[in-house]
Amino acid sequence: MTLRVRRFRCGTPACKVRIFAERLPGVVASRAQRSVRLADSQRAIGLAAGGEPGSRLAHRLAMPVSGDSLLRMIRSAPVPDFIAPTIVGIDDWAWRRGQRYGTIICDLERNRVLDLLPDRNADSVAGWLRRYPGIQVVARDRAGLYADGARRGAPDAVQVADRWHLLRGLGDALREAVGRHRGAVSAAVKCMTGTQARLPPAAPGLARLRTGRKSARRARWEEICRLRAQGHPVSHIAGLTGISQRTVQRWLAAGGEPEHIRPSSSSHLLAPYEDWLESRWQAGCQVGQQLWRDLKEHGYRGSRNSIARWAARRRARDNLQTTAEPEQQTRTGWKAPSRRRCAWYLSQDPGQIDADARAFLHHLYARAPELCTVAGLAAEFIALLDGNDVTRLDRWLEQAADSEVASFAAGIARDIDAVKGAITTRWTTSPVEGQINRVKAIKRQMYGRADYQLLRQRVLLAA
Repeated sequence: MTLRVRRFRCGTPACKVRIFAERLPGVVASRAQRSVRLADSQRAIGLAAGGEPGSRLAHRLAMPVSGDSLLRMIRSAPVPDFIAPTIVGIDDWAWRRGQRYGTIICDLERNRVLDLLPDRNADSVAGWLRRYPGIQVVARDRAGLYADGARRGAPDAVQVADRWHLLRGLGDALREAVGRHRGAVSAAVKCMTGTQARLPPAAPGLARLRTGRKSARRARWEEICRLRAQGHPVSHIAGLTGISQRTVQRWLAAGGEPEHIRPSSSSHLLAPYEDWLESRWQAGCQVGQQLWRDLKEHGYRGSRNSIARWAARRRARDNLQTTAEPEQQTRTGWKAPSRRRCAWYLSQDPGQIDADARAFLHHLYARAPELCTVAGLAAEFIALLDGNDVTRLDRWLEQAADSEVASFAAGIARDIDAVKGAITTRWTTSPVEGQINRVKAIKRQMYGRADYQLLRQRVLLAA
């Protein structure tokens, strides 16, 4: 496209510039090679797709531009102003998980990103908050540095701890409590089954592999206990055993090595045909290959391996029922819960779990009354978060101080004002988590090669 403009001559003799071209604001910028409308369209493509992908898309839309030009347009674009916030949410986002983090600040009333900070630092957060003295509420996770930054940057604002992080902390405390009572859990499982809880027998090679791995974990745990008893610090133990410091800390807190119990899973493609398979099995067709061929004629679109796994589980169940004593057959199908599942049972209303789980908890409480107390405290804390009566929190802290969740209660006491804010207000960092997912999507779209300034521009301009 060719654009014709008028020329003007300056009549002032002292003027250095004698000839002026007509300016067309709103159509094309000074010294620009593309119109304002074309530049806006290309910039929007770059914000949505990035550099090279945006360039390919722009060529298909008859607006050719290079990837580098798109990135330059993004970097040079002014960030729009926003209304001074009063309710903000703060959380971290990962440049590289476990190694480098930044901070995201969002306006919770308008659900938009206000800024990205390149680090996770209390000074940076405090400095940002000082620029907006009208902030009244700061919702955050339980990280101490954000609490410190909010306290220094917005001393008059109400801090609100995120409810999801509180419940997650409670779940971690329950799992640690269950780990300290592994003997009681095993005894409760024996009461449920009449003997040691058993799973359907696995293939011999797989069984040997599982046994070997379990023995290796047990030997490593015994080595950790021996080194800890000799007074070695966690960092030294990690170096001697060849595992990370975090793993050593987690095993010590749990009181043992983790149980690796694979949850049972069923194919959603196979579920509509299970009754048909069961009838064919009872009729004597117990070969997986033949079952798969017959099932394909009824519309099954899954793999042959799914049928083979179903047949193996079904055959193992028949073998288990044949070898089990009659008085044990009613309970051998009940699976011993993992530590996570057991902690979940403790946090649930008894009316919301099945009869087997209630019976298991009955046997567990008889052997570990401390866990019965923990279950009551967990239910009361969950009820506290669902209500708005903060007066009950102080009484809960007194009761929990001498229980299996004393460490969790101590953390709540150190951050009690923010926890009370979580009970009395509706604000949470859930919208911030959603924005973090968007940041991660944009970051991955650039294959990890974008610097902080470009990432910040794309996040803020595409809001």
